[in-house]
Amino acid sequence: MSTAAEPTPVALLGLPRHPQDPEPVRSTKARAVFALGLFGALTGLFVGGVVPATVALVLARQARREAYRSGGFLTGAAWLRRGERLAWTGLVLTMVVLTVLVVMGVIRLAEAPYGQDFAPNMD
Repeated sequence: MSTAAEPTPVALLGLPRHPQDPEPVRSTKARAVFALGLFGALTGLFVGGVVPATVALVLARQARREAYRSGGFLTGAAWLRRGERLAWTGLVLTMVVLTVLVVMGVIRLAEAPYGQDFAPNMD
């Protein structure tokens, strides 16, 4: 479905390719999404993976939009999928680590004595 603002790509209409059309190339954003997603997944346990994973997801959305508008001349959908999966993995790892840290903090807070702790021989 297309709107008036966005024309339908020629490749989706099934029209033959013009001889002077450029050759399909891999999107450079697809590589960047994969690299950022990988970095986000690797550093997700250290809570530092949030930023690259978020950037990877935003960039993946832009790359998909550009690939659709290019009419099939930009490739790299597999790299985008892998990068998005890695980015989500990094975000999930970060959420798990933060949840574990919060639970550990609550348990330590619950075990800590509160009030003044007097010696046993004091009234």
